Amino acid sequence: MLDYLLQNRTAAIAAVFLFGLLVGSFLNVVILRVPPRMMWGWRREARDVLELPEVDEPKPPGIVVKGSHCPKCGHALRWYENIPVVSWLALRGRCSGCKTPISVQYPIVELLTGLAFAACVWRFGTGLEAGAALLFTGLLIALAGIDWRTKFLFDDLTYPLLWLGLGASVMTLFVPAHSAILGALVGYLSLWSVSTAYALIKGRQGMGNGDFKLLAALGAWCGVSAILPIVLLSSLIGAVIGGIGLKLLAKDSDTQIPFGPFLAIAGWVWFLFGPELSAVYWGLMLPPGATAP
Repeated sequence: MLDYLLQNRTAAIAAVFLFGLLVGSFLNVVILRVPPRMMWGWRREARDVLELPEVDEPKPPGIVVKGSHCPKCGHALRWYENIPVVSWLALRGRCSGCKTPISVQYPIVELLTGLAFAACVWRFGTGLEAGAALLFTGLLIALAGIDWRTKFLFDDLTYPLLWLGLGASVMTLFVPAHSAILGALVGYLSLWSVSTAYALIKGRQGMGNGDFKLLAALGAWCGVSAILPIVLLSSLIGAVIGGIGLKLLAKDSDTQIPFGPFLAIAGWVWFLFGPELSAVYWGLMLPPGATAP
């Protein structure tokens, strides 16, 4: 079976799409359970540092220890209620126990992960590059989902993404090591400098430190030449999606919107389609007959 998938690109894409649906189901758990566990740990550490009395605060459920369940009534999901996308549609988006609506986030993340995984195999084949691309994609989806819900980008996910990108550059899977190192450096310092200047001018923070680390990680995977396109593309995506979201929610322009999801989208798109997007850009900008730099 493995030999058949390695030799048949269409079958491999279909198989990794189904695998992506399952990974997406796990990523939903990560998106929902990691933030409360991290915040529980922060509060505990803060009490220790400040020498405050202990508080009887139960530890949030682990990522893999406790099975999937309804957060409202505690109903444990049966195996046929936990099939990615299909179960949500069959249950009509409601818990079978208490009929509480189930967030549309679940099928969206599952389907998005399946499609993104399939795109990685379509782009990179079935070798080591594809495996690394799947890991990159899964971490980006988890980071984007967490930031969208909580406005936090946790070091426990951004740092592994950064180090894995630098590790991939040692084998020159996507970019050479010198480009990855410069990409991480320029990625971090570019947003850090903009955020610092904004804070000095406005007197308030305009961007979280996690965004600097995420762009550094994207620079490690995509190279230093990708930093400017990723920033421009993420700003465009953020302006469009953020503008539509603010209008639908009737919020004013001062409403804070997490930037991490837009960075993640732009970074993933450039990671897969950077050469094609660059060719389109220079084709529009340069006169006929001129060559791109």
